[in-house]
Amino acid sequence: MARIIVITSGKGGVGKTTTSAAFAMGLARKGLKTVVIDFDVGLRNLDLIMGCERRVVYDLVNVIQGEARLSQALIRDKRADHLYVLPASQTRDKDALSMEGIESIFDELKKTFDYIVCDSPAGIEHGAFMAMYHADEAIVVTNPEISSVRDSDRILGLLASKTKRAAEGLEPVKEHLLLTRYSPERVQMGEMLGVEDVQEILALPLIGVIPESQSVLAASNSGVPVVLDEKSDAGQAYADIVARFLGEEIPYKFIDVQKRGIMSRIFGG
Repeated sequence: MARIIVITSGKGGVGKTTTSAAFAMGLARKGLKTVVIDFDVGLRNLDLIMGCERRVVYDLVNVIQGEARLSQALIRDKRADHLYVLPASQTRDKDALSMEGIESIFDELKKTFDYIVCDSPAGIEHGAFMAMYHADEAIVVTNPEISSVRDSDRILGLLASKTKRAAEGLEPVKEHLLLTRYSPERVQMGEMLGVEDVQEILALPLIGVIPESQSVLAASNSGVPVVLDEKSDAGQAYADIVARFLGEEIPYKFIDVQKRGIMSRIFGG
């Protein structure tokens, strides 16, 4: 049975779409048939980060409204045989999403996919509610700043009370914490919250820490999920997140200030 994973946050601009693309690609590279769905109707970005924007013919809303079959809207990734993208509409309103339509799409996807990754809009509006309602698990993405963490706490309240699992009295949505744009040096200087601070506020198990990295922007601009940049720190961090999600014991990197070697201290490297 397919698992539905929602990538969510309370605040915009924290890296949800980057995470959705990298996480879905990471699962597919493990041989798991994965589809990633863009729920941000009207502000479509997932197709850009996945590098398939020129291949979009039909979208999520077209399928819901019966204007196209699901098979016509799914875009197969050219770099991973097991990965598909279902783009959002760029011209419709979020109200075009219906509970019945989304449920029908999930029911069909569950027949052939191992994982359904939902790239949620930020906040608590209609699209975000649709993205999280059927979730089995949630990756809550936050930056290490108090406003982002506080907004994430609101999302946790919705995950606990406004999902299908909550409505039917089933086991709660399994929640994971992902910290993005993390800088140990800035934490040390008191400019941002540390990992322990965020965990204490949100009381969530940590699945990963993504360091502040230029490779994220470079990958997004080139339409390549950053997890494919195996030499970059962010790429390695996303690969570790996928491995942890699948049950591997992986030590955390990029959460401590790196000690400089004697030569770099002498020569200022």
